[in-house]
Amino acid sequence: MSIYAIGDLQGCYRELRILLDRLAFDPGADRLWFVGDLVNRGPDSLAVLRFVRDLGDAALVVLGNHDLHLLALAAGNRKHAAGNTLEAVLKAPDRDELLDWLRHRPLLHHDAERGFTLIHAGLPPQWDLTEARSCAAELEAVLRSGDRDYLFAMYGNQPDRWSPDLTGMDRLRFITNCFTRLRFCAPDGTLATREKGEIGSQSPGLIPWFQVPGRRTRDDRIIFGHWSTLGYRDGDNVWAIDSGCLWGGALTAICLDDWPIRPIQLGCDGYLTPGQE
Repeated sequence: MSIYAIGDLQGCYRELRILLDRLAFDPGADRLWFVGDLVNRGPDSLAVLRFVRDLGDAALVVLGNHDLHLLALAAGNRKHAAGNTLEAVLKAPDRDELLDWLRHRPLLHHDAERGFTLIHAGLPPQWDLTEARSCAAELEAVLRSGDRDYLFAMYGNQPDRWSPDLTGMDRLRFITNCFTRLRFCAPDGTLATREKGEIGSQSPGLIPWFQVPGRRTRDDRIIFGHWSTLGYRDGDNVWAIDSGCLWGGALTAICLDDWPIRPIQLGCDGYLTPGQE
């Protein structure tokens, strides 16, 4: 059995199927880990959701910001509806089954046997892996409960610094922003969720979350996506595998059973121009 981690899809169903053929993926023997953002902006989010859901135990998905956005839209929060490509999912006859499946996906997956952890975006430097898993479980419980209030209040950039004393929606929003939006932060762990560019483009004093000195997960091997302008990156004990398929980059897979790990990439034509929102 082989385990392959695959970067952000965002509705790029055709590219996923081509990449899986290239991998000679066998759903009866192999497993796929998806870093989240299955949906939105690309051409066929509905097909991606149906295909990955139907893989059953052969697929493991962590939630990304666009997946949470879909859940918010479905709950009636249309405040940030502009520019999405999710209407086919929202109007599908099987939408309720798909959305129920989606909201039961985790925010973090840890494989103790292989020593890898899968997330969508990042972790603040104050969290060790135990605390990260605990915080993920808190938010997962809220999502699985069907709490609509959370889906109306999750958007926002505050609070931007971790404290174990955070409670209520402030605590949930901070956890959400770490797992699904984080790229850069200050050395003290203050989140900079508005920063989206490549390394070197950020505001003075900010650094990638995985390069913060003293990060408590620095000895843990972490796979993440979300950061298309970063592209594939292997270093600092992390593997970044969002290489911008949607934007005309590549769809990346890595095999967790190979060492050293090397990217397996499919060049993509792209559906949006970089910089487009």
